[in-house]
Amino acid sequence: MKFILPAAAVAIALPLSAGCVVVDSQGHIAREEKRFAVKGSPELRLTTFDGSIEIRSVDSKAAVVVEIEKRGATKEAIEQLTVETTQNGDRIEVTVKRPNQGVEVFGIGRMSATARLIVTMPREGNVVARSGDGAIRVEHVRGRIEARTGDGSIRATDVTGQMKFSTGDGSVTIDNAEGDLDVETGDGSVSVAGKLGVVKLNTGDGSITFRADQGTTMQGDWSMITGDGGVSLYLPSDFAAELDAHTGDGSIRNELSVSDTPAGEDRRTLKGKIGAGGRTLRIRTGDGSVRLKAS
Repeated sequence: MKFILPAAAVAIALPLSAGCVVVDSQGHIAREEKRFAVKGSPELRLTTFDGSIEIRSVDSKAAVVVEIEKRGATKEAIEQLTVETTQNGDRIEVTVKRPNQGVEVFGIGRMSATARLIVTMPREGNVVARSGDGAIRVEHVRGRIEARTGDGSIRATDVTGQMKFSTGDGSVTIDNAEGDLDVETGDGSVSVAGKLGVVKLNTGDGSITFRADQGTTMQGDWSMITGDGGVSLYLPSDFAAELDAHTGDGSIRNELSVSDTPAGEDRRTLKGKIGAGGRTLRIRTGDGSVRLKAS
């Protein structure tokens, strides 16, 4: 079922299962829904060449639902988008492919449509989400989680497991996380809070803020590296690590108890034991201050 509405018309709710095309002030929008029955924890691979991806869990454990929202300057531009879906047991793949060419729009050049993916899934499952250009958001998922975007922010809330997040240009914000975490952004700030075992944070240009929950224990070496930006680290009183911190241009301000190191002195390098010591906590910034505080 398809409907064409004037640009000034008020949006009307339409059944997603049938698919629809509407027109608003931003151009044409087409929506369709894909539903996949699953028996166990799903393995999802979600790819769009241009558009955001949103993933969240629901109480239902029997299905994965993917809403595909296509946007384009014209109806013809939207129709050029190809969506491929495959399912093999609990393994599901949804791919939105780039059209062969854009559409000429009123003499301003060729423009391609974009496709946003909105996914609901069981809480337990593994996800690989990739966008060529768009933000990625993950909420309330437990499993192996990989999110990559060429250009866009990444945000994750209430996530657990083996996690890897990467963006070429954008901030990364992670709240209430538990497990092992690997974050990389070419240009953007990184903010992380949770109870993590292994941590790797890397930004080419941006600040890093990390807050460790009570009871956090390092299960491997940690590294927090920024080419240009400050690093702020908040650690609980029972935290233990072998600290190795350095700034190329800035100061280190320490409010923690670090053994074998003069207290209260700003400097560019700080090494010593936090608590009982243990795994290495490596902090590096090319240009920025380092602040170590009690949480």
